[in-house]
Amino acid sequence: MSINYSELRGMIFDLDGTLVDSRLDFTVIRQALGCPEGIGVLEFIDTLPQAEQEAAHQVVLDHERAGAERAEWMPGALACLQRLEANGVPVAILTRNARSIAELTLSRLGFAIDCLLAREDAPPKPAPDGLLHIATQWQLPPERLAYVGDFRFDLEAARNAGMVGIYYDPGETGTHSQLADGVINHFDQLNLAQ
Repeated sequence: MSINYSELRGMIFDLDGTLVDSRLDFTVIRQALGCPEGIGVLEFIDTLPQAEQEAAHQVVLDHERAGAERAEWMPGALACLQRLEANGVPVAILTRNARSIAELTLSRLGFAIDCLLAREDAPPKPAPDGLLHIATQWQLPPERLAYVGDFRFDLEAARNAGMVGIYYDPGETGTHSQLADGVINHFDQLNLAQ
C-alpha cells in the first residue's frame, strides 16, 4: 500500500484513538448500554425505544467527558498538525464524539482547529456525509483528500466518500489494514506538503 502524498491537498483526522488517547473503554460502555458486539454504540442507541435514548446518550456522554478530561496527544500528533498547518495544508477533524466533548478535549490540550465536525453535524461514520461536507467547504475534490483514523468506521467512511483512507495503527496490529489505502504507525510518516 503506497499513497502518493503529492496528489493530496488536505487531511482530515479522527479524534479519539487517532489524534488523542482518551482511554475510552468501549467494552465498559457497551456493557452499560447492553449493546451487542457488531453494532456501533450510536447505531444501537438509535434502535432503542425513544424513551430510553436520552439516558443511553447520557451514559455515552459521561464516558466521553471522562475521556476528554484525561486525553493526551498520541505520539507525534500535535507536531504533525502543526507541520501540516505551517505548510498550508487544510486540516479538519471528523469525530463520532459530541461536539462539546471534542471541543473540551482540544481546549484542554491547547489546540484550536477551524474545521471540526461532530456527531451533531452529520450522520456518524461510516456514513460519508461529514467528510463530503468538509470537501465541499474546502472546495476540493474528495479524491484529493485523506482521512486518517484508527477504526473500521473511519476507513469505511473514507471509502464511501471517495477519499484516501489512512489507517493509524500504532500497535502494528493490522486489524483494519485491508480496508485502508495506506497504513501509518507514527505521525512522522504523514509527509503531506503543498
